[in-house]
Amino acid sequence: MEAIGRVLDASAFIHGPEVAAFEHEFAAYCEVEHAIGVANGTDALALALRAVGVGTGDAVALPAFTFAATAEAVYHVGARAVLVDIDPATFTLDPDALRRTIRRYNGRMAAIIPVHLYGQPAALDDIAAVASDVGAAVVEDAAQAHGARYKGRRVGGIGALGCFSFYPSKNLGALGDAGAITTNDANLASRVRALHDHGQHGKYTHDVIGYNSRLDGMQAAVLRVKLRHLDRWNARRQALAAAYRQGLASVPGIDLPSVADDREHVYHLFIVRCRRRDALRAHLEAAGIATTVHYPVPLHLQGAFADLGHAMGDFPAAEAAAREVVALPLYAELTDAAVAAVCAAVRVWAHRA
Repeated sequence: MEAIGRVLDASAFIHGPEVAAFEHEFAAYCEVEHAIGVANGTDALALALRAVGVGTGDAVALPAFTFAATAEAVYHVGARAVLVDIDPATFTLDPDALRRTIRRYNGRMAAIIPVHLYGQPAALDDIAAVASDVGAAVVEDAAQAHGARYKGRRVGGIGALGCFSFYPSKNLGALGDAGAITTNDANLASRVRALHDHGQHGKYTHDVIGYNSRLDGMQAAVLRVKLRHLDRWNARRQALAAAYRQGLASVPGIDLPSVADDREHVYHLFIVRCRRRDALRAHLEAAGIATTVHYPVPLHLQGAFADLGHAMGDFPAAEAAAREVVALPLYAELTDAAVAAVCAAVRVWAHRA
């Protein structure tokens, strides 16, 4: 409330000291040189693609299993989404499938968007190697991975640009929509700063066609306060995930999430796989336990992307994930007793099944 009061007292609702301070602090947290606040995570992706030069007719590779916003951003800049299957163990972009897909496009790819889904980084080194071979920019979708690390490095600073959402349910959430773009490249940062504010490089000097996608002072002030707690909250999420792993170890019909050795998972979601997912969800709901499915329909089977011409069977790993994944309750304030209760309810279901 003190932070909100500062914004009200200063009437600094757009730009202003809170936004500048948050950008500095978030850049430092992500271990990068630059952070630019924007209106939301979807805009972050679109602006990042524009900044690296992606435009009409360009091909952009992304996983077939992710939230629709990743593909929407590609459409927003006039490019063509090229879907790639996922690694069934990590739910992230499969580098081998990426190589096969790019070969079908004769090596033409303007950008690649690895999604750090559920809080686990994608295989960035392998993806970067593919991108280097074809001259593609790597734009990280880190909307679910605030604070995650790949080989010791924070996500968001490994590709050309990193894109974050601060939707209220994220590990670092605002009081509404908000987002940010991170980079170590001063030229890309300058382009994003122009693009996100009507193409301006100075007041009323418009060098390019831009967007109105600015982080407002109120959200920045709130995010500054919450950022100080993010590592503690992530550590709590990791502890709760460990408790789930212990409580659900060897439960028949339940496959626990896999974490690659070179990655730090921050568990935006705790996802298990279950071939009888709907029955499990019904049992847990009857016990007063809420679950969610992220995501029940892969991108290639969504009506919005029907123009891509895909059909059932094109991306088997994505389709299997869509049929089987379920998110168990997980947030930093969740109690150990609640996790134990969820695990007990799952074990009861498995015993009866």
